[in-house]
Parts: sequence; structure tokens; C-alpha cells
Amino acid sequence: MTSSPGLSPGTPILLTGGAGFIGSHLAERLVGAGTRVTILDDLNDAYSARLKRENLRQVSEQGSFDFLQVDIANTDELQSALSGKTYEILIHLAARTGVRSSLAQPLLYERVNLQGTLGLLELARRGMCRRFILGSSSSVYGRTSRAPFSEEENRLDPLSPYGVTKLAGEKLCYCFAHLYGLEVTCLRFFSVYGPRQRPDLVIHKFARAIEDNCPVTLFGDGSSRRDYTYVDDIVDGITAALPLTGRFEVFNLASGNPIPLKRMVHLLEKALGKPARLRMQETHSADMPFTHADLGKAAAVLGYAPKVPFEEGLARFAAWFRGTPRTAG
Repeated sequence: MTSSPGLSPGTPILLTGGAGFIGSHLAERLVGAGTRVTILDDLNDAYSARLKRENLRQVSEQGSFDFLQVDIANTDELQSALSGKTYEILIHLAARTGVRSSLAQPLLYERVNLQGTLGLLELARRGMCRRFILGSSSSVYGRTSRAPFSEEENRLDPLSPYGVTKLAGEKLCYCFAHLYGLEVTCLRFFSVYGPRQRPDLVIHKFARAIEDNCPVTLFGDGSSRRDYTYVDDIVDGITAALPLTGRFEVFNLASGNPIPLKRMVHLLEKALGKPARLRMQETHSADMPFTHADLGKAAAVLGYAPKVPFEEGLARFAAWFRGTPRTAG
């Protein structure tokens, strides 16, 4: 695998899920760098479409982009929207996300995360793009006893339908790389947080509970650990992967510094200047006891080096959270 110094201004890129949390931050970076970005997003009701439109408005402050409102799991709609279009790179971040929601809606997760990914891979191998980058997840690792988690780990046992769909998406990518020569990179994101974080994600959800003087529910004894990663570090990793060439690779993108759940809450209290009212519940069988990424491969190949310490990232999140009006659905 080789890399080039960067992408030329004007490089055409298709970004699915670009109205979302990670996607909008990435879109800002790409549009600001002068690439020709097309954002594809269905603005679904997983959380407020108004928040996603506000994300797009903020992207537009960096420059112009094209927007397609398309459901990736609707094959006819997808093919109609992209027929005849070509891109240098397809960055696929659109997905149904979240462990708990996938327990309630496994068929929806299968439809979007598998059928949607397969539809995009089909278009890619027919010539729509040269490179395909998949946003994957640390959830593919499951309850592994090996830490830190390595991309070379052969036994992957996801604990939720969400994790299964992300792993299956990676396998589809490998298959298309093997059969059709498509250049594919899969990026496993670890517990991303920061401004614009979705309301259902744990740091945002806990912050809202603390602000509203509601109980913060902790599962287990508070010792579970997560490799929380600031969104700007994730965007750095994605952009570092854009110029790579090669058949198929997988990389972890994380901070490499797992934080215990109770310490996360303590630091969030500090960032918000308010105490949390804790309520303890039993651990759910779909919850991973810890996540911890091995970043050796990403450092060696991508030059990836996370820059934002957790306490600083929480302070940035808290400043955004306090300055953002509550938005209904």
C-alpha cells in the first residue's frame, strides 16, 4: 500500500451520511480543502432531521457542495440518483448506528447497513468510483479478551445486531475488493464524541440528564472502559486514508486511551460544572466490557496520531452543548 501527499483541489468525492455527526465534520474539512463534495443523506428520523439540516448549514459556511436526499437501502432510488455519476472516492458513513437501538430494530439495521452498503459497492464496481472507504466500528470486536484490539485479530464475535452488520459490511467490502479489484479501506471508529454528537450517544445523553437534573443511568459497577475518541481525530484519520492505494485494508481509529465509565462521568461533571445523580443498573449482555484500540498499524501506514486529550475534548463538547439550543424533532 502506498500513499500520496494529499488530494488535489477539485477531487470529486461522494460522502454518504454527510449530514450526520462525523459526516458533517468530515464534509467541512473536505469542502474547506476545495474538493468537490457530494453529500448523500436521507435525513431519516433516527434523530431530529432539523439537527442534520443545521449540520449541513454549517458545512455550507466552508463552501459549496451538492446534496442528494436518498435512502441508500432503496436500490431503485439509489441507482436513479447516482446513474451516470463518477467520483474518485466514495466515503460511506451512512448507517443505522447504536447497540441498543439495533436490539429493537434488527431488520432495519440489516436493511440499511447491509443492503445499503451492498448497493453502493455494486455501483462502485461498475465504475462509479475508484476508491471505497467504509466507516466501521469497534463493535465488530465483541467480547474479546485481547487488549489492545488489533486489526489482525481473527476471532471477532460482535455482541449486537449493530456490530454484526458492521462486520458483515467489512466482509462485503473484502469480497468486492477480491473479486473486482475495488480499492477498499475499512476504518473502525471507537466511541466518537465532540460537538454535534448525536443526542442518543452516551456523553450527549449524560450531559442532557445532568443539565436537566435527571438520573444518569450507569450499567454495571462503573468500571467498564471505552476508548473515547474526539471527532477531529477521527476526521484526521479518515482524511489520511483518502490518498491510499491498495486492494483492501482495515485500520483502527481511536485515542488509544480507555477511560472508565465512572471517570468519564466525573470529568463530564467537571466540564459542565454540575453534579450527576447516578442510578446503577445491571450490565446488559450486549455491552462490551471494554474497548481499547491498538493504533500501531494506523500510525505506521496513515501517520495517525490522536491529538485531543479526553478532558480537553469534553471541555470543547461542553462549550458546544451549553451554547446549543435544545432542538425538538
